[in-house]
Amino acid sequence: MASRSNGNYNCNKAFADSYMLLNPEDAHFFDLLHVLCSRNLGNRKFVDCNAKGDYEGSFRHRWLIFVSVVLQKFLLFIAKPLALFGSCVEFIINLLVLNRGFLTLLANFLTGHLVVPDRNAPTYLSCIGNLDARVKLDAITRDDCRYYVSLAMMASKASYENAAYLKALIKNHWKMEFVGFFDCWNDFQGKATTQVLVVLDKHEDGDTFVVAFRGTEPFDADAWCTDLDISWYEISGVGKMHGGFMKALGLQRNVGWPKEIQRDENLPPLAYYVIRDILKKGLSENPNAKFIITGHSLGGALAILYPTIMFLHDEKLLMERLEGVYTFGQPRVGDEAYAMYMKQKLSENSIRYCRFVYCNDIVPRLPYDDKDLLFKHFGICLFFNRRYELRILEEEPNKNYFSPWCVIPMMLNAAFEIIRSFTIAYKNGPHYKEGWFLFGFRLVGLLMPGIPAHGPQDYINSTLLGSIEKHFKAD
Repeated sequence: MASRSNGNYNCNKAFADSYMLLNPEDAHFFDLLHVLCSRNLGNRKFVDCNAKGDYEGSFRHRWLIFVSVVLQKFLLFIAKPLALFGSCVEFIINLLVLNRGFLTLLANFLTGHLVVPDRNAPTYLSCIGNLDARVKLDAITRDDCRYYVSLAMMASKASYENAAYLKALIKNHWKMEFVGFFDCWNDFQGKATTQVLVVLDKHEDGDTFVVAFRGTEPFDADAWCTDLDISWYEISGVGKMHGGFMKALGLQRNVGWPKEIQRDENLPPLAYYVIRDILKKGLSENPNAKFIITGHSLGGALAILYPTIMFLHDEKLLMERLEGVYTFGQPRVGDEAYAMYMKQKLSENSIRYCRFVYCNDIVPRLPYDDKDLLFKHFGICLFFNRRYELRILEEEPNKNYFSPWCVIPMMLNAAFEIIRSFTIAYKNGPHYKEGWFLFGFRLVGLLMPGIPAHGPQDYINSTLLGSIEKHFKAD
């Protein structure tokens, strides 16, 4: 299996006009020190670029590259113990939940009735799922204009779970058709790292396919490396795009984004292509059907990158039937040229695109939007404070997060969110009750504000309690 570094160097990058790729496995101690001292980035072993002449960067830009590579190297070093730790944490949480608490667990153990979690069972929940165990869709009825926004967020949350759980959830609770759940191949990492859920919501007024990409799992070092990587590719007429996200969606090492592909059937599918083929078949057989794309965190980045490749391939059927793209806690995906390209294409095809951002969530504020990095948001930002009050903005406040002036206000806000955990069910009903695991996660916000704000619970609440009706009413 090719290493990450070989995966970057030993491939044909002719599909891109230019690129700047970071290869953390090739970065040694003195190379990292040199990048801080020398403006010539192109001479570094762990930087692969095709810029003309010396590829130079400001000290701050080089510092961000240094931080990105160091963090990726650290994550690669702890990948296996991190995954093992996460697996143990998840198992213990499920053990407590399935046995209805510690005291019942002890009683069940002593009486020989202990319920042992099965990771592939429909009752087993991920850490993300245990933060918010809500499964029902009855908080909003189908005739509500917010219905598909709420469904999109619930599907984004559900995509973190195993296939058995998803089949039971979609059939028994959502009363919809389970189309598929796919583990998709990353050609650069040499393994399946991208997961995507496809659901069909049948209705007499028209069927809707829901495509939900999984986001970053808390103990998945590969996913975190994808998020922290500030590499990019530039495609002619489109702009510069985040390299890690492109690889996760299905970029191929030697051919880029061909419209038609030939794949080894023994390998897992590539995310973009398997979803494209499912949608083209389903939509061609059902002239009244449409589809929406959604995702939380990293899944949100893949959700908005998906129509980019669709536009590149001029997939007219998909362009006509894409109803909307709804992302939750989505990081930035590309530069200003990319933002302008996507604005134009989304407008030409009358495709709604909405970014949901909850309060101090750190992820939508990364990678940086400043003079040293190229990443820009675009589209409508639906921003919610801790009371789930909505503001329609071009950009979320404190757009790059790491501001010394915002530390104390963010910590105070985290304290109020903890207090809200005890009161929200009394104010809004039992559907909003928060459990002990979520309460413990909120405590993290006292030290690292913006981390608990990225969880799914506040995004679900935003779609239900936020006053978004006017924004989603039919024109």
